This record gives sequence, structure tokens and C-alpha cells, in this order.
Amino acid sequence: MTHHTTPSVHHRTPRFASLTATLVAALATTCVSTGCVVKEQVVVREAPPHVQVRHMPGPIAEDRGPQPGPGWGWVPGHWKWEGRDWAWVHGRWVQQSVPVMPTLIVETITVAPSPQHYWVPGHWVWRLDASGWIWVKGSWHA
Repeated sequence: MTHHTTPSVHHRTPRFASLTATLVAALATTCVSTGCVVKEQVVVREAPPHVQVRHMPGPIAEDRGPQPGPGWGWVPGHWKWEGRDWAWVHGRWVQQSVPVMPTLIVETITVAPSPQHYWVPGHWVWRLDASGWIWVKGSWHA
């Protein structure tokens, strides 16, 4: 029976620090001399653990039935915030072109006004009077 052991690596040794500094300097010199472009790193932050977020439920499958006629578009069912909870808006046929629901907009959760407040994320809703999809910004509720 053979036992395999993983060699331990001590990241705080002077030798490791010296090697790291050398590699960073070499990389920086290479980028400067070759004109490489460094892109900004995007970091998505989760809500702090003490923030209560009322996430939207998953979609509900619906049968759209046959198209009523030419020029009719299907507005898919979707969730929207109504007062104190999420409400399902049933899909329906409308007599106009319906673009695909846009992708969600990533919003920053601001500081809660009080410990009793909860965050409702932003979401898209279909408004016939606004001629399509509109974004409802995320907000605090109590």
C-alpha cells in the first residue's frame, strides 16, 4: 500500500515572496513593452447577509393557445411587485408586436432605512400604455 502525501507549501516564506515579486515585475514589464491592454475586473457583490431580499419566484408555465390573428404578439407571463408580495401577471395576446423581455439590470442594493425594511429587486413589467416593457427599479419596503 502506497501513501501519497501532498508537499506542504508555506506561502509566507521570504523565498515565495521574492518569487512573487519577480513574477509581478516581469508581467508588468511585458505589458508595458508589448502594449497589452488590461481590462477592468467586474465584481458582483451579493447583498450583505443581514439584508432581507424578497426574490422573485420562478416563472409559471402557461399555454398561450393559438394566435388570434396576424399582427398579434404574445406577452409572456411575468412577476411584478404589488404592495407586499409578488403577483403573477398572466401571459396574453396583444394586438401589437412584442419584443423579448430585456435582460435584468443589475442594481446596487443601498443601505436599508431600518432593520425592518426588505429589498425588492428591480424587474421588467409589460405596460400596454407605455408601449412595452418598462423597468421597475429595486426599492426598500417595510
